[in-house]
Amino acid sequence: MTITEVSKKYGLSADTLRYYERIGLIPNVPRSKSGIRDYDESSCQWVELMKCMRAAGVQIEALIEYVALYQKGDETREARKALLVEQRRQLMERMADMQASLDRLNVKIERYENLP
Repeated sequence: MTITEVSKKYGLSADTLRYYERIGLIPNVPRSKSGIRDYDESSCQWVELMKCMRAAGVQIEALIEYVALYQKGDETREARKALLVEQRRQLMERMADMQASLDRLNVKIERYENLP
């Protein structure tokens, strides 16, 4: 797939895809003989993962570390798992904070709806 096709499929700009590749979030994007990016299934899976993780608020530094560990091979499985477990913990904490904010907003809105 071309960068334009991947951009449309995942709703990310071509600039974002190039940036992710440059900083190591999307490893080893194959290129055609003329040097044009030719995203394969593996590259697209990385794009999808990074889009999901960024939407969840996972920091770029953590994702860069994850990809670097992944590229080192199986001996980094435990480190990768630990990184993901920590990111899950942080996400759950943010979700709890957001739920508390939503609950507070709902109470405030309900008060307005019950005014004479």
